[in-house]
Amino acid sequence: MEQTLLYEICGYVASVGLILGYLPQAVRTIRTRKTDDIALPTFLMMAVGAFCFMLQGILHRPDIIWSLFITNLVTCVCSSIVFGIKIYNDFFREK
Repeated sequence: MEQTLLYEICGYVASVGLILGYLPQAVRTIRTRKTDDIALPTFLMMAVGAFCFMLQGILHRPDIIWSLFITNLVTCVCSSIVFGIKIYNDFFREK
C-alpha cells in the first residue's frame, strides 16, 4: 500500500471517528439548550482549535487536506453554536 493512500485513509478514518464522537453531544446540547454542566472555556478553546486546524487544512500546499478541513469545519460550527447557547444561558437568560 502506498504511503500517500495510507495517509489519506488514516485522515478520513480519524475524521469520521471525531465527528461521530463529538456530534451527538453537540446535537443534544443544541436540542435541549441545557448547558449547566458545560465548561465555557472548554467550548471556546475547542472552537478556536477547530478553526485553526480548519485553516491548516485549507492552506496546506500543494493540496488541501480535505479530511482535516471538513472535520474541523463541523467541529468549529458545532462548538460555536454550543458556546453561543452557553453564553446566552449563563449571562442573558432570566433565572
